[in-house]
Amino acid sequence: MSMKLFGSIVLAAWFFMATPSRAQYVIDTNGEPVDNDEQYYIKPAITDNGGRFTLINRNDSCPLNVGLENTDTGLGYPVKFTHFALNVQDEDIGVNRDLKVEFVEVSSTCVQTTEWRVAENDSGSGGRRLVISGRDESAGLYGNYFRIVETERAGIYNFRWCPMELCSTCGFVCGTGGILRENGKILFALDGTALPVVFQKKT
Repeated sequence: MSMKLFGSIVLAAWFFMATPSRAQYVIDTNGEPVDNDEQYYIKPAITDNGGRFTLINRNDSCPLNVGLENTDTGLGYPVKFTHFALNVQDEDIGVNRDLKVEFVEVSSTCVQTTEWRVAENDSGSGGRRLVISGRDESAGLYGNYFRIVETERAGIYNFRWCPMELCSTCGFVCGTGGILRENGKILFALDGTALPVVFQKKT
């Protein structure tokens, strides 16, 4: 093999490794990478699973629960994503990376943040862990970090709670988000059938 051909192969391999693959990033319904400076609506990828994600008053008390509108015509609330790693320079949201999810443009009487948080096992929901709003006050803040993971279909994702970037040796009982129907409301909870979702940029 000539040195010229060898050099071309090495250069091509380096370029391939150095150029980020689109599959490394979460893609919205327009086919563009999800940006941490933009707002997005989250909605089921499959019909009849509810509408856009929103905040739900489950028991007429705070904190509010993360859930879904009952119909696909509901507005829901947009969210913003924040990387866990403060030194991440990329504005695009990576697949399977720890991040915060926070509702924006929310009007609520609950005096708390609208960040997503994993709650303790809930006996009233068959032991599933509900996703609620508010800041995790524990030392590690582990409850506030989620991951967006790929499914077998491009552009369709699951939410997973497994903050391994925060603590790779903590032995978390990881879980994937799905829906829980309760008293006419659709709640978002871990430990059930996974809910495939898509991300629609707010215009």
